[in-house]
Amino acid sequence: MNRTFWRGRRVFLTGHTGFKGSWISLWLQSMGAQVVGYALPPPTKPSLFDSADVGNGMVSIMGNVLDLARLRSAVEDHRPAVVFHMAAQPLVRHSYIEPVETYATNVMGTVHLLEAVRKTSGVRAVVNITTDKCYENREWAWGYRENEPMGGYDPYSNSKGCAELVSAAYRSSFFNPSSHAQHGVALATVRAGNVIGGGDWAQDRLVPDILAAFEQGKPVRIRNRNAVRPWQHVLEPLRGYLTLAERLHEQGPSYGEGWNFGPHDEDAKSVGWVVQRMAGMWGSDARWQIDSGEHPHEAAHLKLDVSKARSRLDWRPALTLDDSLKLIVDWARLRHAGANIRQLTLEQIHAYETLTLTRN
Repeated sequence: MNRTFWRGRRVFLTGHTGFKGSWISLWLQSMGAQVVGYALPPPTKPSLFDSADVGNGMVSIMGNVLDLARLRSAVEDHRPAVVFHMAAQPLVRHSYIEPVETYATNVMGTVHLLEAVRKTSGVRAVVNITTDKCYENREWAWGYRENEPMGGYDPYSNSKGCAELVSAAYRSSFFNPSSHAQHGVALATVRAGNVIGGGDWAQDRLVPDILAAFEQGKPVRIRNRNAVRPWQHVLEPLRGYLTLAERLHEQGPSYGEGWNFGPHDEDAKSVGWVVQRMAGMWGSDARWQIDSGEHPHEAAHLKLDVSKARSRLDWRPALTLDDSLKLIVDWARLRHAGANIRQLTLEQIHAYETLTLTRN
């Protein structure tokens, strides 16, 4: 990743009020990018967007990606060179409750964003953020590669598989590499693992649930104790997205395809392992118990193969899972002690950048 690339660069980001959107917005601001965000109001209270005053230092537009006319106008008005599409309904369990909302946002929201790009001159790089759950899950022990079939059991996972297919269709039909000289757009999709970090207050996510219970002195209720996930700190995939966007902008469609960003193989751990480790870091008052109630289907085993990102982007994880969990616990403790959240988050970003220079 090249910090100087982003200085003064015009960037359009959907979903900037969410957890990942807030982290990447602060990172881009710290590098001097001209950032425009387009999203609904923050999805949780509290939120990292509000707590870290993310809107200070960027243009923040409150809007729905389902409003094509407004989204297109926003993109045309600001004429970005780089576009990140993060706006989504991101929760598996919520997708069982609101499948129509999930498909509308995740599929048609993607169509609308790509239409806005198609109608705007000057866009060079588009990174559509989907999920590791977009693959047809076969519950096998090895990592999924980028050429595996799309699928998805639940509405969320399936809608993200659909978003991958939408992106592929737009790439073939409107942003074809063979005619790149005419349209100038390079489009890629990115699939990250279970992203964790400070400032995530979403419901039905393991780490936010753990921290909320520990802070309240209550036992955290755990479902699917043996489920294995590719846990990774939010800064890891974001560095991958930024690196990929640079390559798309500078080298064009040779990077316009699907990419995995995940942890080291040994850091694909079970839910029970993560809970026990975080409890040990938190202290003796941390407790947990199994939630034996009925729950919607979720994959039991999920890993990503990141060989392509390692070989072609020179990207590899800089953090172990222990490193990541420590960062999260430290962030939560400092927030609880009254730290300035914007400063705290930027300090973790800068420390991570320094670390990547020594570990990569």
